[in-house]
Parts: sequence; C-alpha cells; structure tokens
Amino acid sequence: MPADYPQLLAQLTTRIRDTQLRAALAVNTALVQLYWHIGQEILSRQDQQGWGTKVVARLAQDLRREFPSLTGLSPRNLQYMRAFAKAWPEAAFVQQVVAQIPWGHNVRLLEAVHDPLERAWYVQQTIDNGWSRNVLALQVESGLYQRQGRAVSNFTRTLPAAQSELAQQILKDPYTFDFLSLGVQAQERDLERDLLAHVRAFLLELGKGFALVGSQYHLEIGGQDYYLDLLFYHLKLRCFIIIDLKMGEFKPEDSGKMNFYLAAADDLLRHPTDQPTIGLILCKTQNRVVSEYALRGMSQPIGVAQWQLTRALPPELRRDLPTSEEVDAALNLTDREID
Repeated sequence: MPADYPQLLAQLTTRIRDTQLRAALAVNTALVQLYWHIGQEILSRQDQQGWGTKVVARLAQDLRREFPSLTGLSPRNLQYMRAFAKAWPEAAFVQQVVAQIPWGHNVRLLEAVHDPLERAWYVQQTIDNGWSRNVLALQVESGLYQRQGRAVSNFTRTLPAAQSELAQQILKDPYTFDFLSLGVQAQERDLERDLLAHVRAFLLELGKGFALVGSQYHLEIGGQDYYLDLLFYHLKLRCFIIIDLKMGEFKPEDSGKMNFYLAAADDLLRHPTDQPTIGLILCKTQNRVVSEYALRGMSQPIGVAQWQLTRALPPELRRDLPTSEEVDAALNLTDREID
C-alpha cells in the first residue's frame, strides 16, 4: 500500500462517521417534526369533531397498513404524539429545539415532567450535555431542576457579574451520591476514595465541564504541607475548583480553611489567563443561615452544599410504605408459616 494510505483511510473513516451522524440527526429531527404534525392533527380533530380513542386506534391501524415497515404508529404512540403536540404548541420551538433530542427522550419527559418551564430546561440540558435516555431519566428522578443553582455562596460579592451567575448555576444543592455504598463509620477519606472509584458517576453528578486534576493535591505553603481533597478545572468557567469533603455538618471554620486554600491556589496554581479559583464545601448537613453568615466575611468565592446518598421519599410514597410494626408482623407471620 502507498505510504499515505493509513492517513487517507483515517480521513475517510472520520468523514463517513460524521456524515452518518449528521444523517441520523437529520432523520431524528424530521421524525420528531412528523410526530408533532400527526399529534396536532389528532388534537385539532378531537377538539373540533370530538374524536375518541376508537378513531385514533383505527387511524393507527390504517397507517400501519399503508406503511408496514415504519415503526412507531401504534395507538399508544399516536396518543403520545397528541400529548407531545399539546405540550409544545409552538411549531418553531419544536423545530429549532425540541426536535434535536430523540423521540424516546421526549416521551420520557412527557411522562415524568409536567411543568412546561422545567420540561424545556431538561430539553436544553439534554442538548447541551448529550444525555442518553437513561441519564436523562436519572437527572429527572434526582430532581436536578430543583437542585441546580441552590448552593449557598458569596459569588455575587467575590466574582464579576457574568462569572458569578455562571458559577452559581453550575453548583447545586444537594448533590446526590446514590452510587456510593458508605458504612455508618465512614470517614472523609472513605468518601473521597469511593467518589474516585465511581469517578464517571461523580463527574456526571457534578455536571458538564469538570475535569479532575487530582485528589489529595499537595500544596507547600510557608514550608508546610497541605492537601486539597479534590482539585478540578472547569472548562467553561476557566478556573480551578477546590472541593473540600465533610462527613458531618458545616461549621463556620470550614469557610476560613477554604478561604486559605483558595488564596494559596490563586498564587501557586492559577495561570494569568485563568479566572479566580472557586471553592465548594460539600458537607453531610448544613444550616443555610449559618453558611450565609460564615461566607459573608470571606474574600474568596466559596459555595456550600450538602451531599446525600438517598433522596427523601415524597410524602405520597411515604404514606404507602408499611410501618415498621407492619413489617415485623409480616415477618413473624412468614416465620410461623415456614415453621
């Protein structure tokens, strides 16, 4: 083979894959727009002519007979198309935004998210982050929309306006670490070790843009050794982010320690083109009033947020769960049956 053959093969392979990807995206966009149009027609006729479920079922049957190789024309999917059209009444928004995510993602959002603003937010986040359907479902179930931007911080006072707003939106409260399996006696090093062992899930929970620089990152300050629990660089904020892990409740002195780390990191790590280093104190619990007072006098940008292993159950689910007495009674009954 000619000497430049491997280079040619690599170039053509990349070109073909890019073309396949663009073609797949174009097909998805056209399909979602088609489904929206079908949903609009059904919705319009139900409103104007009182179409019932029998007509929709007949329509699905006839369409499948006309297009036997085309999937997605079941009565159930036609009902999803109707709900889709009702959820997104503006054709321009569907074409420019919503049609950029697959139909399965849209169905998942229709089922799980009922607030229009929240649903639109998840659509945009899916586009920006390239979430798969499973990742989208995980983010919805974890209540990411409600958690985003809720960390206590002093960013408005310590960062420029544009940087402050972006930094606040990047942080959340609480962080959900359901992928961990920590024992009752776990220490902060155990938390750090488990987070690094599940670094992919950890980075997913942190959000897009976090690049891990190191753990127990060494800084020599005044001839003494100090170690940062976790050091990240954020690609969009263009700054280092120091995360300090706490197994207990946030204490005011934690902010003083972080303020010290940030001042040192700005001198020792920060490049002249970097933005100021940001600190995030992740604690098991916090009193938000105490956190706000503790950060008020700090000169460095610091955020405080909680982490949790399992989110609290909604009240309606909690009511349906058996009490401990009912569980004990059931176990005793089972034991008697076995005997």
